[in-house]
Amino acid sequence: MNSRPEGLIEGLDRVLVGQLPNGLRVRLLADRNVPAVSYYTFFQVGSRNERPGKTGISHLFEHMMFNGAARYGPKEFDRVLESRGGCSNAYTSNDVTAYYEDFASDALETVVDLEADRMRSLAVTPETLEQERQVVKEERRLRTEHSIFGLMEEQLDALIFMAHPYRWPVIGWMDDIERISRDDCMEFFRTYYAPGNAAVYAVGDLDPEATLRTIERAYGDVPAGPPPAPVAPGEPPQRGERRAVVRYPSQAPAVLVGWRGPEARCADSAALDVLQTALGSGEASRLRRRLVETEELAVAVHVSWGWRIDPGVFFVFAELAPKVKAERAERVLWEEIAGVAERGLSRSELQRAQRLLRSSLLHELATHSGVAHAMGLAESLLGDWREAGRALELYQAVQPKDVRRVAREWLDPHRRCVVTLEPGGEG
Repeated sequence: MNSRPEGLIEGLDRVLVGQLPNGLRVRLLADRNVPAVSYYTFFQVGSRNERPGKTGISHLFEHMMFNGAARYGPKEFDRVLESRGGCSNAYTSNDVTAYYEDFASDALETVVDLEADRMRSLAVTPETLEQERQVVKEERRLRTEHSIFGLMEEQLDALIFMAHPYRWPVIGWMDDIERISRDDCMEFFRTYYAPGNAAVYAVGDLDPEATLRTIERAYGDVPAGPPPAPVAPGEPPQRGERRAVVRYPSQAPAVLVGWRGPEARCADSAALDVLQTALGSGEASRLRRRLVETEELAVAVHVSWGWRIDPGVFFVFAELAPKVKAERAERVLWEEIAGVAERGLSRSELQRAQRLLRSSLLHELATHSGVAHAMGLAESLLGDWREAGRALELYQAVQPKDVRRVAREWLDPHRRCVVTLEPGGEG
């Protein structure tokens, strides 16, 4: 895949767009430079679509999708794919669930058959449900309950969101994971894994017209399914700082600060990307220079801004040096953020951040998998797969005044949520 931005844009102009009568959307892009294909299936479902008492079902069901269907039984999906030289994986987020395969182009029809089989007739048995339930429970213990950041992130989300489904973790609450039943899974499958709630993105050494016909034959008889229930996006305004404390037997304290930002479609999203890169990416970033190198208050600083369908979260996570008081690190953090809100970034800081973002995006778009994933994410979050390459233009258009404005508007001290880790307690 050509890694130049104009090459990507020209490639997107060649995408063959199709939609089956059952609602399945198809986007196909030929690139013959390498005899390989990346095949993504995006389902418009994540923790955002869940409800209290059933949290974590989206992630649990992701695991269920590898346990066999009518034509290919238990463990057959990976066995068949790997026998053709391919590999697969999947992930669940707040907003989407995506499955993907990378393989030699001569295995394309096999992959289409594998994916259509499990969309049509996934086997959901009490045995496989219990098996995957135990896997997910252990994953939750490892990544959340025995993870400093995982524990703090759960507290932060519960502070930032009082009403929106983003308040609970993607992996779900342990009690909810325990009570999910086979009937819950079957209802979830019929609703959210139906073709009308899905899209296929294939990029690589393929004939788009022939591939579309193959997909039509394989998926055409899968029922469209009922329309998913709409998500209530409302969230009451935040009228002051919110705080929580987590006690855990760690070697040192930590601070996690977050602000509710805009939805992905908002024009400010690109400027917030530039801000988070300037604050936290690389050794020359502002917060690393101040907190880690100059003041020696922290051993590491991480900054993140995530694009979501509904308002996302901008956060700063500082792992403090032993015996450093959280209040001292916070004062420095507030000074740095206030400095950006008042004076903005220097021209060199802005250009550095823009170059880092451009490099990262071009690196992603240099592969078939990266392009297919970018198309799927753009359509899921922004409503149009053509937006996949537009971020390059958006980043370049950001000016110092834009960064200053979004820092002032979105990182307002009265709208921040702060979670501090105090060493102690039980693991």
